[in-house]
Amino acid sequence: MIAHLAAALALFVSAAPAAQSTADLRLPGTNGMTYREQKGDPVRLAAYGLGTKRTYLRTPAGNAFTWEKSLSEVSVAPGGSLTAGVPAAYRSGYDALVVTDRATGRTTTIRTVKRPLTASYASWSRDGKRVALTVEQKVRGAWQVLGFTVVDVAARQARTVRISGLSPKAGFWWSPDGNLVARHGTGLRVYRPSDGAVLRTYAGAGLPTGPEDAYSPSGRRLATWCPARFTEPICLVDAATGTIARRVPARPEAVFGWWDESHLIAVMTQGNTRRLAVIDFSGKVTRV
Repeated sequence: MIAHLAAALALFVSAAPAAQSTADLRLPGTNGMTYREQKGDPVRLAAYGLGTKRTYLRTPAGNAFTWEKSLSEVSVAPGGSLTAGVPAAYRSGYDALVVTDRATGRTTTIRTVKRPLTASYASWSRDGKRVALTVEQKVRGAWQVLGFTVVDVAARQARTVRISGLSPKAGFWWSPDGNLVARHGTGLRVYRPSDGAVLRTYAGAGLPTGPEDAYSPSGRRLATWCPARFTEPICLVDAATGTIARRVPARPEAVFGWWDESHLIAVMTQGNTRRLAVIDFSGKVTRV
């Protein structure tokens, strides 16, 4: 449905079925890509999207990925018991969020915004109770971000908040303390989810690294693409002060969140190939 934030591999969650030992899983829809996990991994692949045309969800047994034909994206909640999917088409003139209980297969469809608006890029709060979506509308052939929708999963209710002056590439995701974050200028801005009030601005801290949670597991740091004044590509920002605490010299094509408190997940090139890798703060690949 929407194209400009589509990522090749998008969604990770630590609650995917645990590997008993080293396991290689073929990723359908890719050009022969294989995903390797090991017992004890803090992060495991639970779903991924190839643009907005195909989205794949890991089966409850954990040994395969299936194409979710009716969805343009799917995100697995912390704990792994629920999924949140955005339909590939409007339903009765509305966009929606489809929440599925993985144990029972029962689905709940919650209306979000009315056509021609769209609400996409589902982000689960860390407590697994709410989903944030970025609201957009196509204006003169280009997508414009208008605000966000917050879905209370238990109450089956959605609330949309419009915010003026957002970047066309803004995308909303949760901070560890339950607020919403989006790019703003050359930095980030934190919004109150109930009404969109600005709570703080990380001016000049760099842009968010990608669609995944940019905060470290502890919430003390967040990863950004460094501002132009630095030669290093990745910056680690102190969440309390907004200052850049460290710079990482690695040059990945993409960053998909944190592996643990001292490593990031990145797409690294090796010759003519690309590898999804774990990197430390010196830029060294420690795991593929």
